[in-house]
Amino acid sequence: MVQKQKQKIEKPFGMRDKIGYLFGDFGNDFTFVLSSSFLMKFYTDVMGVDGFVVGIVMMVARFVDAFTDVTMGRICDRSKMTAVGKFKPWILRMCGPVAIASFLIYQSGFADWGMGFKIGWLFVTYILWGSVFYTSINIPYGSMASSISAEPGDRQSLSTYRTMGGTLAGLIIGALVPMLAYDDVNGNKILNGSRFTIIAGIFSVLAVICYLLCYYLVSERVRSESYEAKGSQNGTLQMLWSAVKNRALISIIAASVVMLLAQLTMQSMANYVYPNFYRSTVAQSASNVVMLISMAIAAGIARPVAERIGKAELSALSNALAAGVCILLFFIRPQNVWIYVLFMALCWIGLGMFSIVSWALITDVIDYSEILNGRREDGSVYALYSFARKIGQAAAAGTSGFLLTWIGYTQENAFETSVVNGIYNISTLVPAIGFTLLALILWLWYPLHKKQVDENVEILRKKRG
Repeated sequence: MVQKQKQKIEKPFGMRDKIGYLFGDFGNDFTFVLSSSFLMKFYTDVMGVDGFVVGIVMMVARFVDAFTDVTMGRICDRSKMTAVGKFKPWILRMCGPVAIASFLIYQSGFADWGMGFKIGWLFVTYILWGSVFYTSINIPYGSMASSISAEPGDRQSLSTYRTMGGTLAGLIIGALVPMLAYDDVNGNKILNGSRFTIIAGIFSVLAVICYLLCYYLVSERVRSESYEAKGSQNGTLQMLWSAVKNRALISIIAASVVMLLAQLTMQSMANYVYPNFYRSTVAQSASNVVMLISMAIAAGIARPVAERIGKAELSALSNALAAGVCILLFFIRPQNVWIYVLFMALCWIGLGMFSIVSWALITDVIDYSEILNGRREDGSVYALYSFARKIGQAAAAGTSGFLLTWIGYTQENAFETSVVNGIYNISTLVPAIGFTLLALILWLWYPLHKKQVDENVEILRKKRG
């Protein structure tokens, strides 16, 4: 039986792996996108919890992640090799718990219960979902990319398909939830709590199906022994000290934080630019479709260009493109909303190319860390990277609110000239600064450019025979 499984694992890398890896992030984002997009709305409008309290719970969860992400990374690295690999078993073990925990968050039946209970329910279920179960499946899933294939081109394909999976989940949630979960009450769109609970349950079931497809379609080929098998006594402090000395890891962590601050601020401000500055929600809806088209164009460009000039080089240039578009928008200030949409399409082509190669960059860092430290730490490196992304997400959530308060935005003066001009400035200038800084980090600080990556791949190929 074990021999048959081993033969299956040794099948050449191909479309089966790519599709399987796509379904992994499809499953991730059926719960993650639902939370990031609608959790605040559900708890303020259905459960009656103050938005500030919901925000505090989400921030506390990010601090908990500081421990759970790194811990899960160490658990992955210390896991014993099985017939199907080191990381795949975690997807099978945790797909049920993460889906159930996500569904439990959105229980509208508790809407009339005491406020203390509702806040406690949110805290416990959100921590269980995000900091425990989502971490325990997302860290192995992300770490697994470097074990599916050792070839840079294959890893770039996995990064592309992962981005496609997340994009598809975002499209389904973004398109269906507003259409199905709202009631029209005297012209006002009101979130229907019981219907939303059913939708959350359906998405949880779909997440499990996607995870199972990932498990059965993907094969781990780059197989390394556990720490225990090697007699290593390296602990978490040793791992953190190694990370501090790892220029590639520290720079990619910094790039991740800056990227999310800039990109998520731009995305959150879109909810104010279109209805307040341009007074066009039709254009806002169309912009989401345009963004998907831009991502598709970026997907077609990214791999051949990355193979020719390098992933880091492409990432720096694509962010420079996004920064340039935002700077032009800041100075041009088009009065026609559709011109603004077209400019944003160019911006998203740049951001799309970076998004598509970004997951491949971290696999290069994992290889570099193995050469630098003499041991492979897929889970630990990915865990630190994942935690950095969560820090960026948490920081971005607060940045938009702070900047809106700074320009004097309130419900009463939301359409005053000075306020809407401030909104426009934030939506263009802040991303321009962030994307410029990101391009500089990737070009000047991040060391794994094409020549170095090719050399590292060859070193590891010889090491493994």
